[in-house]
Amino acid sequence: MPNITRTTPITAGISPDSLPFDDLMAGQSPVILAGLARDWPLVREGRVSARRAADYLKTFYQDKRVVGYTGAPEIGGRFFYDDDVKGLNFTAERVALDEFLERILKHAGDPAAPAFYIGSTDLSIYLPGLSDANGLKLDHPMFAHNLLRSIWIGNHTTATCHYDMSHNLAVCVAGRRRFTLFPPDQVQNLYPGPLEPTPGGQVVSMVDFRNPDYDRYPRFRLAEAAGQVAEMEPGDVLFYPALWWHHVEALDDFNILVNYWWNTTPVYMDTPMTTLLHGILSLRDRPDTEKQAWRELFDYYIFGPADRSREHLPEHAHGNLGPLDEIKARRLRATLLNKMNR
Repeated sequence: MPNITRTTPITAGISPDSLPFDDLMAGQSPVILAGLARDWPLVREGRVSARRAADYLKTFYQDKRVVGYTGAPEIGGRFFYDDDVKGLNFTAERVALDEFLERILKHAGDPAAPAFYIGSTDLSIYLPGLSDANGLKLDHPMFAHNLLRSIWIGNHTTATCHYDMSHNLAVCVAGRRRFTLFPPDQVQNLYPGPLEPTPGGQVVSMVDFRNPDYDRYPRFRLAEAAGQVAEMEPGDVLFYPALWWHHVEALDDFNILVNYWWNTTPVYMDTPMTTLLHGILSLRDRPDTEKQAWRELFDYYIFGPADRSREHLPEHAHGNLGPLDEIKARRLRATLLNKMNR
């Protein structure tokens, strides 16, 4: 992609025992922690060969079937929609992990190989013990909420540009990876696709990054100007914040990525995606004058300082304007369900 900024690797002062979590969260932008996971046993095995890495994975596998995705050679590894956007351009099946690994290895070196991909797969369920032997030291309080450790495995594949609602530490374990990242304010310049179905659970950009159609997607040039590219070698770790868009390319015949997803919000808080969907139902198609008025209300109650709407009220009158806790969240949820089930 032309003229796109390169994410600068950080190497000085970084060690597995002294990760700058507070600085990463304060910066709210992508950072490569170069070589942070270089000493993982799985990284070392992958440097020897794909076979050694696959065999090492198998030592932790306990026969639970995973979801494997396969695409025809013609898709070029890009898991996406079919030509008329009525379906997806790949198939999914429940498969034994060791069997799927052999499929990938069998086609190593084949320029016409099918695209093979195992998406986000929970390590604690499918490869118990792997994260204990190969893991980052995550002893910061922010990891107390919703920490998920998962693995991604495949050959030359592309996860089309999308966003996640969690912060991410992505560990390039085997093979090289390229992340192309965009801040959240680039959403309109990335031309998001349908809310459903989606190739991987999240809305994806409709732009083919390999050959952008600037006539059809002219604002994509603006996204490119605001984006960053992170080139990763085995052992590198990439941090990027929640809601950053990212387009992920696995560049070798055999690739493994391990990631850590987490949120800093308590588990009793609902996903904002529910709010977005309800906004489509209740707000989007109202007259513009009404929508502008509701925007002011949302800015006042939601997007501004949390205490602004209650600071002039006595505490006993705060009600739902007061700080949210688990009990209040449960009551709010019950109120909303009652209103929705009219």
